Amino acid sequence: MDWGTQLWDQYDVIDKHTQSGLDLLDRYIKFVKERSEIEQNYAKQLRNLTKKYAKRGNREDQDCKFSNHASFQEILNELNDYAGQRELIAENLITGICVDLLKKLQDFKQERKTHLADVKKAQQNLESSFKHLENTKKRYAKEWAEAEKASQQAEKAECEVYATKVDVEKAKQHAHARTHTAEECRNDYAAELQKYNKEQNNHYYTDIPQLLNKLQGMDERRIRSLADGYCKFSDIEKKVLPIISKCLEGISAAGTKVNEKQDSILVIEQHKSGFEPPADVDFEDYSQGIKSATSESSLNPPKVRGLIWPFSKKHKIMQAHKQMQTPAEDYSHLPPEQRKKRLQTKIDDIHKDLQKAQDQSEALEKMKGVYEQNPQMGDPSSLEPRILEMTKDMGRLRGELAKYETWLSEALGGEESPFPVNNNTEYGTSMSSRVTHDPDANIYAEFDEEFDEIESPIGQCTALYSFEGNSEGTVSIKEGELLSIMEEDKGDGWMRVLRASGDEGYIPSSYVKLAS
Repeated sequence: MDWGTQLWDQYDVIDKHTQSGLDLLDRYIKFVKERSEIEQNYAKQLRNLTKKYAKRGNREDQDCKFSNHASFQEILNELNDYAGQRELIAENLITGICVDLLKKLQDFKQERKTHLADVKKAQQNLESSFKHLENTKKRYAKEWAEAEKASQQAEKAECEVYATKVDVEKAKQHAHARTHTAEECRNDYAAELQKYNKEQNNHYYTDIPQLLNKLQGMDERRIRSLADGYCKFSDIEKKVLPIISKCLEGISAAGTKVNEKQDSILVIEQHKSGFEPPADVDFEDYSQGIKSATSESSLNPPKVRGLIWPFSKKHKIMQAHKQMQTPAEDYSHLPPEQRKKRLQTKIDDIHKDLQKAQDQSEALEKMKGVYEQNPQMGDPSSLEPRILEMTKDMGRLRGELAKYETWLSEALGGEESPFPVNNNTEYGTSMSSRVTHDPDANIYAEFDEEFDEIESPIGQCTALYSFEGNSEGTVSIKEGELLSIMEEDKGDGWMRVLRASGDEGYIPSSYVKLAS
């Protein structure tokens, strides 16, 4: 069934129906736009929410190791990703539905306007043809009436006694002329009627059905486009549901990661001081030493040292004052346990930096070798500054490593370290085999017998870099300083030198250049 045959006489209904359909399409486009704005605002509010509750402060605070804190941060991250998916929905609603339907709406409006104009024009042409037919019909009726009147007059003249032959003949000719004219009008009317009937038949059975069917096709395409828009409204969100589900699963997983026992243990590890609880207070018996009331001891009784309780206000003030003090490089301002952890962490970081520098230095040396064998690839001398810089960095790191290992040994107080130290590299041994860490011992006791005799330098060297000898058994040197070599490097990266000032001690071997 189609509109052309079933609704040929319902032009006004079709006009109203097609306009209503286009209005619905326009309403749906506006609806999707408002939905997109809601999604955008929702995503924006979610992002603001995550930003508001995100952990602020330094990096150490942000990288909190407590599971309940870390899980909440993960939830915020997942929610931020969830907000991104809502933004994607909003964007796809506009690009996937609104833009496409808006273009089609404009095309449908223009097409409808054209088809309705064609229908109206065809109707006007038919009405004009009908008016022409009516005019032809009226003329035929008028001429036929005049012809009958002339015929009657001719018959009357012929019957009159006093009418002359000329008058009778004249009346007959006039009647004949009128009849001929009426016949022509009759033929014209018949021809015009035949033409109009053909046009009317073509109008109602061909032209109008075709135009109304075009309107029907347009409306059906409009409905199909709207139906596709309805489906996309759901499909757009379905496409991001897997990612949204992952975000929600991530939030649930973050909740399951919380480990209250582990967090409690972590509190202990982070804040354990290592101090022993205070011992029992000894009883001080003053009765054995009581003298006369006027004695000096009674006038000046011994003062009892006051205790600082852990939860007292005074203790908290002292702790805050300690924290405000400038931290010492050897972390001596920290409790024993915390100091050990900080020193071990620092040593591990230096090991990583040193390994990285060593790898880069080896790569530069290999590149230099390639340049020397193939000069066309590059100038070997161009790598010298970088190699020298890497050598300087490695020497500095080795010095720092020795310094922090010495401090760690002091912090451990001779006990075996619970924190393994990586000593796989040639510089990792530090000077443990040469220097004792007992603060009460003479640091040069190991060399007393040798120093009793006058030693002679075995060579000369020039300092390439400055070195701060902060560790026991080391000596500070300055860049460019001429030094006497008292003991060569035995494979551990250190050598003993004598300064012009008389100071003697160990320095990194890579910090000097042997005199030729």
